Amino acid sequence: MTAFASIFILLVLGGLSLLVHNTAVTLSVAALLVIKLTPLSQFFPYIEKQGLTLGIIILTIGVLSPLVSGSLPLNTLLKSFLDWKSLLAIAVGILVSWLGGRGVTLMSSQPTIVGGLLIGTIIGVSLFRGVPVGPLIAAGLVSLFIFNK
Repeated sequence: MTAFASIFILLVLGGLSLLVHNTAVTLSVAALLVIKLTPLSQFFPYIEKQGLTLGIIILTIGVLSPLVSGSLPLNTLLKSFLDWKSLLAIAVGILVSWLGGRGVTLMSSQPTIVGGLLIGTIIGVSLFRGVPVGPLIAAGLVSLFIFNK
């Protein structure tokens, strides 16, 4: 893909994300444009290799921060093991984490599906107010159809 094509795609995605008021995608596109159009572009191999891990770390920090800040007290957390909705949330959390793990494996072993996952995620984020955690889970779901593990 030429540099012009990748910039054009980013501009289209940025425009769509502005239209639907999706700040996360807008900021991501802006950051990528800045990196692409400056000498920072030399860091793209590192971003491609470590970006997913860094994103998961930041997401995990965000999820754990209520525990550390005290806005989710330990006794409230312990009570979640007594409520059926919380138990369901725990089960779904386990399932989604497992699917995400399968997704990482699939994305590394079959990079040809990454394009489809990205397009689906971009559509979900831009048009349906989703959040861009979809590729890992989507890849995990795809792995259920592709692999018989």
